[in-house]
Amino acid sequence: MLNPNRPYWRKEIDDLFNKVKAKLHAEAQKIGGGTAIFTDCYTGKELRGGDAYDYEHIRSAEEIFMQYRDRLTNEQIAEVVNCEANVKVTLRLINQSKGKRTFEEWCTSIQVDKYNINLPHAQASVRQADLGIQKAIKKLL
Repeated sequence: MLNPNRPYWRKEIDDLFNKVKAKLHAEAQKIGGGTAIFTDCYTGKELRGGDAYDYEHIRSAEEIFMQYRDRLTNEQIAEVVNCEANVKVTLRLINQSKGKRTFEEWCTSIQVDKYNINLPHAQASVRQADLGIQKAIKKLL
């Protein structure tokens, strides 16, 4: 029986996140012929190895954990949080600005131009993450 009130716990999420990041980095290096090349999930601009970027959970780990802790184990939540559609790359400055807020909260609280956010591109990234999360949940439930 799962404790629906258990506190937020990141160990399994972080363990799997590290594996997913390594896989994404290896794939990006193949694309760039040895130099990692990514597309920023919020700006749509190219990021290269050496740029100040972070791997980003588009939908935060805590948000997903709290929503599904009554139905999923920590290991299952880690799978959902770290599904391919929810882990992307963005500039470190953007990731730090967003913090744990939802994309929608963050987007309404910042000047989109300040971070060169391409709203249609960013919204498409969020939709993809939401679809990937739902697909991962259906697979587990």
